[in-house]
Amino acid sequence: MIYVGCTGHQNLSLATRRDVAAAIAAVFVAIDDEELVGLSSLAAGADQLFAFAVLAAGGRLMAVIPSQDYEQAFQSEEPRATYLSLARLATSQTTLPFPAPSEDAFLAAGYEVADRCDILLAVWDGQGAAGKGGTADVVYYARAHGRDVRVIWPLGASRR
Repeated sequence: MIYVGCTGHQNLSLATRRDVAAAIAAVFVAIDDEELVGLSSLAAGADQLFAFAVLAAGGRLMAVIPSQDYEQAFQSEEPRATYLSLARLATSQTTLPFPAPSEDAFLAAGYEVADRCDILLAVWDGQGAAGKGGTADVVYYARAHGRDVRVIWPLGASRR
């Protein structure tokens, strides 16, 4: 069994989302000898792309939910509805002990994903985190703790 986690940007252009989805699928093809377990907070953008790819590859999805009322963190209805659908498809969920969404909760969830995975896929442009708990924070933490971090940022990728 191999545990693959995800951290990544939320605001990705349409072309970037397509390229990232293909890159994630390619990683899963390369490790298809193992039973795949994907760990994600199911955030908009990279996390949701990752979760769909895990399910499409026949893997099990483990959701790490940053807080109670996490659905309130979503800015619009589409990613909120996608989160709720993916949460229902997850084989397990861990909800962290934060009463509401916050940067501290997001950071703790990122650390939890990094701690529990063998490989961390980082959909990351290499820039510093815009706020506490961003992709860069999780990548730095995972690297400091000896995780196999694989950055996915296809040529021409962009954030919205």
